[in-house]
Amino acid sequence: MNKEISFGKAIRFVFYSFMQTILHWSLPPVRVLLLRFLGARVGRECVILDCVFSNAYHYGFSRLTVGNRCFIGGEALLDLRGWITMEDYVTLSHRVSLVTHINVGFKDYPLQKRYPTKESPVMLKRGCYVGTGAIILPGVTIGKESVVGAGAVVTKDVPDKKLAVGVPAHTVVKQGH
Repeated sequence: MNKEISFGKAIRFVFYSFMQTILHWSLPPVRVLLLRFLGARVGRECVILDCVFSNAYHYGFSRLTVGNRCFIGGEALLDLRGWITMEDYVTLSHRVSLVTHINVGFKDYPLQKRYPTKESPVMLKRGCYVGTGAIILPGVTIGKESVVGAGAVVTKDVPDKKLAVGVPAHTVVKQGH
């Protein structure tokens, strides 16, 4: 067996895949309780719809922090390989992807020399909103009360109280204000 795929990692993969199925079939209030039981820090009055938690077999749910009164829409993808921190009042619309790592393959893959595995946290500051289908890449912080437009691909930090749109995302400066 490949040393990168240990027996323990395989067992963790099966366990967390099973837990993903349980989370999928749970109602939102039960889903929040299960996430807390699994090690995530989830605040009060959160609504977490049916989303996908990828790479949980690495560290479990311990790298996920969700503040108070947050909303995570359906089919959102949260990559738990790196840290995800959502402060209070954060809204993730449907099909948002929070990506916290890059891994182009096994250690002997040709691209590993140029693109080694890297984990970087994603931070969503208080009161920000991420629109449908947006992708937030590793190491990005979305500022306080900022908005990320639908379908945007965010490759760098978004300052507080800004609108970021496009591929790659750029901040919009309002004219005449």
